[in-house]
Amino acid sequence: MILLCSLVLLSDMATSKTIEQQRHDFLLAESLLEQGYEIAFLDLSATLVNYPLYPYLQYQWLRNNLAQTYKILTFLSSYKDTRYADLLRFKWLDYLANHDRWSEFILYYRASNNTALECQFFWAQYKTGNQALALNAAKRFWATGDFQPKECDPLLAALTLSPALSPELLWQRFELALNKDNTALAAYVQRLMTKPDQNIAEIWLQVHNKPALIADSSFWSSNMMQQGRIFAHGVDRMARSDLDLAITIWDSRKHTAVIDEQTFQKLERRLALALARARDIRAYDRLNQLVPADADVREWKVRAALLDQNWQHVAEALAGLTPDEQKEPRWQYWQARSLIETGNAVKGQAAYNQLSEDRSFYGFMAADVIHKPYRLADKPVFLTGNELETLAGETDFKVAQELNFLNRQTEAQRQWWFAIKKLTKERLMAAAKLAQQWHWHQVAIITLVKADYWDDLALRFPVNYFNQVQSNAYRQSLDPAVVFGLIRQESMLDKNAQSPAGAKGLMQIMPKTGQQIARSLGDTWQADNSLFNPAVNIKYGTFYYKQLLNRFDGHFVLATAAYNAGPNRVSKWLPGNRTVPADIWIETIPFKETRKYVASVLFYSIIYQQRLQSNTLKITKWLSEVRPG
Repeated sequence: MILLCSLVLLSDMATSKTIEQQRHDFLLAESLLEQGYEIAFLDLSATLVNYPLYPYLQYQWLRNNLAQTYKILTFLSSYKDTRYADLLRFKWLDYLANHDRWSEFILYYRASNNTALECQFFWAQYKTGNQALALNAAKRFWATGDFQPKECDPLLAALTLSPALSPELLWQRFELALNKDNTALAAYVQRLMTKPDQNIAEIWLQVHNKPALIADSSFWSSNMMQQGRIFAHGVDRMARSDLDLAITIWDSRKHTAVIDEQTFQKLERRLALALARARDIRAYDRLNQLVPADADVREWKVRAALLDQNWQHVAEALAGLTPDEQKEPRWQYWQARSLIETGNAVKGQAAYNQLSEDRSFYGFMAADVIHKPYRLADKPVFLTGNELETLAGETDFKVAQELNFLNRQTEAQRQWWFAIKKLTKERLMAAAKLAQQWHWHQVAIITLVKADYWDDLALRFPVNYFNQVQSNAYRQSLDPAVVFGLIRQESMLDKNAQSPAGAKGLMQIMPKTGQQIARSLGDTWQADNSLFNPAVNIKYGTFYYKQLLNRFDGHFVLATAAYNAGPNRVSKWLPGNRTVPADIWIETIPFKETRKYVASVLFYSIIYQQRLQSNTLKITKWLSEVRPG
């Protein structure tokens, strides 16, 4: 009777609390758990069963109480549709593995792309008698040039001690490791080889570390196994520092060396693409010899012909693209351009006219050529009834909203990505509008991309931080639309954005660069995290972009490329002896990321001038010729 009364009392307490009281008690419960007051935590958390973050609270307790098998299984059953079920399962499975509870591990394992868990699963199979299955699976984890997680060590160790580890598998991983420049792993694999193979592997390692050895004829005195692959590897390594010498040595010996066809063609492709990215005039002919030609080769053939401004070659390379590739705005633009350049003005103008209907960088360039207004096609997402309220009221989104309210942005956004995985494209569009309502602009943009909807320009191109952008743009004599274009490309207007390299904030400024800018402006440098302050970040970002403009004589294309790739690289990419049209220079930028970056910033700037109700900018204003460096 006492227990029943207690349960009724707890249930009444859970239903009578306001959301504010629940938030307060949730934070108190977390504090109790952190301080080790477990009984008080359990008592308090029992009153929060109706609070959206109750499963999260229970997960926090259970991940530190993994011996509680019954309670864990109850949680996994009761909250199987929450994000925390899989998180707890991963931790519990690791616990079972560490305690050699292999039969239970197999019973409760769920297929995943988590390499550590997969290795533990097959090790569990090995330990429970399924050695053949486990060792066969181990070959998949073996075939990599990287070290695997430590959880894979027992399984891979069993493979190394078994007859299943053939010389072919050893050479496979050895070569994969060297291709990743993982000499430590290669040396480990070498130690597992027979003595004769170890000697050959040692030569391979020497060539890897000193590619110039391939030019020494005495080095190749014996007809050793793997000689052709070692030679090809040395050429590949040499090409990184001395492309001309690598090609000379390769061409002089490639037909006499014993090299398998796959390695031969792979290296031919590597050298041809290296020439193209180096803007070398030999690239087109070299690319033209590759059979078959993959997507990269087909596209770089066009670029090599463009850089040479050989319009007949451009036309031939464009004809070699697949039908789907030819439909892309990028290649439609160059098709129109090549038609004009080869004297077919009527077809060229018609192609430009058709492309000008496309809202893209290439569509805008085409519109400028034929003096047509840009086609923006702004069609905001239309929602009926109470779609937003219904979506926000669903459990997964209530959890995200609570985490957001408690200022746990990382956890809230992880919950968001979990929640939208279950949505149709139509509901994803509604979710994008919900994220916009929550002022999660980056999340809203990415969610709309997942919905494959591109026409809501207000959602895709928000104008937050307008005052800071406008004042700093005018201070640096920049157009605010250009600054917004940079911010949109750099961070999608997420003031807390941080890149893997450490760039921070709206305009993605590296702390070291921020300190240099602060000194130039006479500001007191506060801390790296000051770059998350929009006022500081925009001030420093616009100043830096203006510096780049000054360095490149006001050339917007070059300054924009330098903002992404660095000014020193852009200086190296300048033409050597003649001017190059800016559209060709952009198309032949060696880095795919920077090519896309420049086109996107210029395109976004045009969109933002419409959002700012200004119509002064034209794409062609920025496309002045690029002069030799």
